[in-house]
Formats: sequence, C-alpha cells, structure tokens
Amino acid sequence: MKKTVLREYAKLIAQVGANVQKGQEVLIYAGLDQPEFVQMVAEECYKCKAREVTVQWMYQPLEKIHTRYQSVKTLGEVKQWQKARLEHYCETKPCKIHIISDDPDGLKGMNMAKLAKARKLRFPIVKEYSDRLDGEQQWVIAAVPGKAWAKKVFPGLRTSVAMEKMWEAILATSRVNEDPVAAWKAHNADLKARCEYLNNLGIEKLHYTADNGTELTVGMIGEAMFCGGSETSRQNIVFNPNIPTEECFISPKKGEAEGIVYSTKPLCYQGQIIDKFFMRFEGGKVVESGAEVGAELLETLLNMDEGARYLGECALVPQTSPINVTDLLFYNTLFDENAVCHLAIGRGFTDTIRDCHNKTLEECRQLGINESMIHEDFMIGCDSMNIDAICADGKVVPIFRNGNWAF
Repeated sequence: MKKTVLREYAKLIAQVGANVQKGQEVLIYAGLDQPEFVQMVAEECYKCKAREVTVQWMYQPLEKIHTRYQSVKTLGEVKQWQKARLEHYCETKPCKIHIISDDPDGLKGMNMAKLAKARKLRFPIVKEYSDRLDGEQQWVIAAVPGKAWAKKVFPGLRTSVAMEKMWEAILATSRVNEDPVAAWKAHNADLKARCEYLNNLGIEKLHYTADNGTELTVGMIGEAMFCGGSETSRQNIVFNPNIPTEECFISPKKGEAEGIVYSTKPLCYQGQIIDKFFMRFEGGKVVESGAEVGAELLETLLNMDEGARYLGECALVPQTSPINVTDLLFYNTLFDENAVCHLAIGRGFTDTIRDCHNKTLEECRQLGINESMIHEDFMIGCDSMNIDAICADGKVVPIFRNGNWAF
C-alpha cells in the first residue's frame, strides 16, 4: 500500500477520530503487525500538538502464556503503580487510540474461565477509575492488517496478496479516499439526520422480526436518544470513536426485552469464535442461549456478572452498508457490527441519555442504562429483517424493511 495513502489514514485517525488537542496526552494501543503505521499515527498526533504519545504494544501469544502460568490472584491483581497510572489518567484525561489487527483465532485454547475469574477480581477496583473517566475522553478504534487476520479473511490467497487486499478493504470501508476529512463530514451529517428522524418519533419499543426465527421486542428509555457518527466529550471535544462506523444506536431500558434473537454472523470474543447462536429474553434477561460453535464460551460471557445477561445497545445498520456490500466476513466486531444490525449484551452507554453531561453516572443508570463489566456486540441483521417503532402516541412506524432503512 502506498505510504501517501497510509499517511492520509493516519491523519484521519489522529485528527478526525481522536481529534487530538494541543497539550493533550495520547495513549496508543496496538499489536506488533504494523509498527511503521503506528509510528505514522504517533507523528500525526504530535503534529496536532500532543504533549506526549505513549504506545502500549499488545501480543496475543504472550497473553496466552501469561494466562497459562500466572495464578488467578496474580492475573486479577491491580498493583499500586497501576492504580497510580489510572489516577493520572483521571487527572489528565488523555485521548486513547486503539489500532487493532488481532488474529481472530489468536487466543484459541486459552483458559477463558480462568481469565474471566481474574477480570472479576480486577473489575471492582478499576471500576472506580473508569466511572470517573466516563464521557471525559476522546477515543477511537481503527484497524490495520495482521498476517493471520488477512489470511482468515482471504484464505485462498498468498499472504502478501491477502495483506494488500486487507489494506484495500480497511481503507475503502473507512472512507480513506481523495479527501477523507470531507467524506467523514458528509457521512456524519447523514447519520445525524437519521438519528434526528428517529428521535422525533417518540419511540417506546422496537419490534424485530426475521425469517430465521428472530422475534424480539425491546423497550426504550424515555430520556434516551439515538446517536451515530461523531460524539462530544464532557470537555466539549468532538471525536469519532469508530473508524469505520455505519450505525445509529441507542441504549435500551434494562429489564424490557422479550422474545428470541438469532445471530447472523460469527462473534469473535477474546480471540475465539462464537457462531450460529441464539438468545431468548424474558423480563429483559437472557434466560436461555445456545451456540453450534463456542457454546461454553458464550455461557462464560453471559455469566461475567449480573448485567451481562441484559442488553446495553440496539444498533441499526442497513444491509447496503459499505462494509456489508464487500461480501466479506471480517471476523472482527468493529467491521462486522457495522455491516448489519446488531445488539450488545452488557454495559449501556450513558451518552445516549439526553443532556447526559449534566447528569451523574448514577442518575443515568437509574433511568435504565445497564451496568456491566462487559459490552459485547453481536450481529442479527439479514435481508429479511423488519423493525417497527412502537411510538408513545400509539403509532407503529416502519424503521427497517427487508434489512434496509424504511425512510
């Protein structure tokens, strides 16, 4: 891939994604697959006048070794220096850039039950800091090709060709064209217009149906709103958290979901695959589930904490999205969730509450935002999906027909 094109992508991540501010600290989390591109992103952050850019490298084989040999107690420990670092982040509010390239099968065989126990030990300690940072930071997730990931998506090609194809797919769906900044401005405007239409309907419930057996009704929070594209932090800084993104999303009301829903794409969770699964809801809670692939892992996910069995997000994405029309299965949630409609179990988004910046975190949760240590998206959209909005005035308004917008 031409370096001039990659430089434009790096600029997009720093300027439009994270929107790095003068004097701000930047944290970059990245795998070892594309160090030269990470270097480009770091340089673009400095060109935005960042005070300091820190890169934390990730490596799946090392994560597997740590999990294998460390005790649950050691894995779950939050050391004093780590608490001090988290306290520093609360004080300085750095922006965070995640550059993902993970192998979808990279953690296959790892003891997920052990890792889950460790996460449960860590969560009560780190929660205090994450709550304080809620809505305060800019952040963005973007992607670069990794060899194993590229071969997973393009299995019949040589590695070098698969890597080039992967770059092409990532850049195209991320709108890295002749003028990426202008493209994202127009895209954000379109998403905002769709959200405005939805928010003016006064939606009380969403009703999903599809010919695969999905029939689900989800209740909405009266004070909640659909969001999409760019977001604004409590510091009044506009940023784009996902590159790419195609969704209009909302956090539903905890405890108000009835029916059954079937997945339409695999879920890659912690470097392992869950596929061909369903969840049945009663009183808002998953009371039954099953999967042809990764059933035990799905059960581990649902049992992470009490909130893991409740919905945290409903997201609307048309079948005509640029990601879906590639006809590629990315085995990566950032892309696959922006290909079709999806739901998420676990933590809801407080920034979907109107005037959230003038409310406390607890006030948002009391309105019905779900709380959990996890937030995992899973794809449910298909060509036969219909979604109706049941509105406060009693009207039933078509939102989706045959997998696409009905307005």
